[in-house]
Amino acid sequence: MLLNFHLPEYVAVISPQDPVLRIGSGLTASCRLSPELGLHASSLYWTLNGVRLPSSAYGVVSSDILSVELRSLNGSQQKSGDNLMCHGADGRVLAGSCLHVGMPPEKPVNLTCWSHNAKDLSCRWSVGGQGETHIPTKYTLKYKLRWHGRENECENYSSEKKGHACRISSKIALFTPYEIWVEATNQLGSAASDISSLDVLDVVTTDPPANVRLSRVGSLDDQLMVRWASPPELKDFLFRAKYQIRYRTEDGADWKAVDNIGNLTSCRLAGLRPGTVYFVQVRCNPVGIFGSRKPGIWSDWSHPAAASTPSGELLQRGSCDPKAGEQNSTLRRELKQFFGWVRKHASGCSSMSIKLYDQWRVWLQKTHKTRNQVGKQHTLFFFFFFFFFFFWEILYFCIQFYYLCSSSSKKFQLNSKHLY
Repeated sequence: MLLNFHLPEYVAVISPQDPVLRIGSGLTASCRLSPELGLHASSLYWTLNGVRLPSSAYGVVSSDILSVELRSLNGSQQKSGDNLMCHGADGRVLAGSCLHVGMPPEKPVNLTCWSHNAKDLSCRWSVGGQGETHIPTKYTLKYKLRWHGRENECENYSSEKKGHACRISSKIALFTPYEIWVEATNQLGSAASDISSLDVLDVVTTDPPANVRLSRVGSLDDQLMVRWASPPELKDFLFRAKYQIRYRTEDGADWKAVDNIGNLTSCRLAGLRPGTVYFVQVRCNPVGIFGSRKPGIWSDWSHPAAASTPSGELLQRGSCDPKAGEQNSTLRRELKQFFGWVRKHASGCSSMSIKLYDQWRVWLQKTHKTRNQVGKQHTLFFFFFFFFFFFWEILYFCIQFYYLCSSSSKKFQLNSKHLY
């Protein structure tokens, strides 16, 4: 035996259904009951996102219609919209509607693009204004060649903490400017960013330098040598790389940067602490690819390499009766080199002059020509102490040299008299 139950076509209907509203606007919604339910509108109540609305906002339009008035709506708390429900006296849900409350998008800003090894083109941008529209908003990156070609849309989108991004990975044209912009669209309106014009070769970045290595510089306890490899991905491109180094101690949080490296693939860090572990990273900026005049874009930092400087105490125990302060004194070392050079090159009193000192400085610079010492950190006390030390050593040397020359001159005169 089959029982046929006659069910109403609907229980109740809320109108308007799933409206899209601007923040701050109001809404009057109504719940219409099916006559077959046998319920009266005055027995119903409303909820918004599970919270019961006050009866003072209700209005009984007829025996089967109950309305509710909503004022000054806030932005939707959920991406799917806010849930407005009509309930029977027993709490069951009779009907529902989703309220989409938000704002039209504002013009996207901060559009920046870069090309990884000149093989693709990626762009990032930020939403305009206060950012949140509270309703689903679509962002579309569009691009075309400046002088010809049709309009295209990027397909590989991603969301980041810094904003939205998209990567163009096919058919990248070189030596031809692109026009790129972003369009934002939702149910309340649309907006477009400013058009950015760029050449791919002006925005090339590369992988971080590979094979970063650290090594000690002989027994020098305040220096480390850094070496790395240039980016192999750009080996077929004509460009001038620029490198930057940063380093910190193992227990330190602040990085110190070294900027004046140029196109070298090695650098000597000086002025370090003896017996200390250092972490070093390198990054690359491919400048002037095929004659581009743009400053280039820095790569990410390489993986940190680590090494320790020699311990100063160990060096002192292995040295031969060092004088106090001699181990770390650059000025004292140069002074000893100067005296040795004078003894080797000065044949008589007439050779000792300021020109002799200048010649020695030229010789000293030539011997240090291949050094790339970076990061000298002498304190003010260190400088003045050895400045006065150097002054008194020179004065003492000049006095000794004066008496030596005078003595030699007298002997020469006596020998001359004996000859005559």
